[in-house]
This record gives sequence, C-alpha cells and structure tokens, in this order.
Amino acid sequence: MNKRDTVASRRRFLATVGFSSLTAFAGCRSHQYGHVLTEDQQDMTGSHTAGAATYKPLVDEAVAKLLGRCGPVAQPVAHGGPHSMPISVCFIGIENKSVEELGDFKDQIYELIDSQIVQAPTFNPINRRFVDAGLRQTRLRPDQLFIPQNMQMFTESLSQQGQPLDYLLYATLTSGTTEDNKNNYQRDYLLTLEMIDVHTGNYDKQTASLRKGYHRTKVGKFRFYNPLKK
Repeated sequence: MNKRDTVASRRRFLATVGFSSLTAFAGCRSHQYGHVLTEDQQDMTGSHTAGAATYKPLVDEAVAKLLGRCGPVAQPVAHGGPHSMPISVCFIGIENKSVEELGDFKDQIYELIDSQIVQAPTFNPINRRFVDAGLRQTRLRPDQLFIPQNMQMFTESLSQQGQPLDYLLYATLTSGTTEDNKNNYQRDYLLTLEMIDVHTGNYDKQTASLRKGYHRTKVGKFRFYNPLKK
C-alpha cells in the first residue's frame, strides 16, 4: 500500500469514528430521565401551561372554603330531638372553560376534590360509579339535570341504588390571559365550586384563584414581576 492509499484509509477511518461518536452523542442527548419527588420538594411549575403547582392549591383553597361554609343538616329522628346528619352530595364533575386543555389532569382534579370531600364529616359523598351509572340509566348529561323532570329521574335512579341525594356539586375551571406585546403573558386561573340543593334550588358558590406569569426569556420574571419594582 503506497503512502497515498494509507492517508486515504486513515481519513476514512477517522470519518467513520467521528460519525459513530456523533451518533452516540446524539442518542445520549435524546434520552429522558425521571426521579421521584419527596414531600418537601416543590411541584414543577410548568413553562407553557398550568400543572400540579397550579391546580392543587386551587383545589385546596376552594374545598376548604366550601367545607367552612357548609355544616351538617339537622334532621328529626324517631326518638328525641333533631339529629345532625351529613349532607348527601353528588359530585357531577369538572367543566373546563379555560383556554388550556386539561388532559390527564381532569380526572386527577376530580379525585383531589372528591378525596377531600370524603374525608370531611360534613358530607356524605356519593361514589362516582353510582353517579355515572345514574347518568347512563337516565341518558342525561350533567347540564341537563337542572330541568325539574330530569332532576327527578336522576334522583330516583340514585335512590334505587341506595344513594339518596341532597345536593349536586359542580366544579368549573376558567382562565383569563393578559399579554404584553405577545412576549410575556399572565394567566389568571379560577376554580369555582357550586353546590345546589336539589329540593329547593338554592345554591352556594365558592371560588379560588391563582395568577401565573409566563415568560419568553429567563429574565422575563425579573423584568415584569420584580418585587422591588413599583
């Protein structure tokens, strides 16, 4: 092999090694890693949409307000005076009217609200499986329950399942967006809980709000939300 062939072979070898190294490096960069968060670690904030750091505080505040406002219902008993009984509540579900898609957070928000209500002695929540079965049996959507005859059909369906009903509980998520020259924007999230008495039509409403800023650059937070800026 002459000198020219040796140099050409060496170049091909180096090119092959270099390409293989770049491919391996690119492959490494495409890997994704995860770790389990401990209780003292903060939830991820999310750079484009709301997430755990937004929804969990909203749920905690709204449910806490609702529990603080509602007390047990005094009902007569066979012997003696009135006896305080938990309120039978049917949590219908969550209506998303915000600009963002909830995705898999929709069911999680439902479970967060439902779990807190279950733990409260004030309420006697109806299991979601009974609620879904009642809606299927009556072929009704949650927004159709405000028509009196539909409400009667639904309450009778639950009663047949051994689940008497006192109140309906609805959750609604809304949002409002304020932009600054389309470079940075603030989004205000509002979670509303409405509890409606199926016998009288009276209702109670509790809300929780949270503001979140989104920035195109890393310094956006300090530019628009500087605590020293007046």
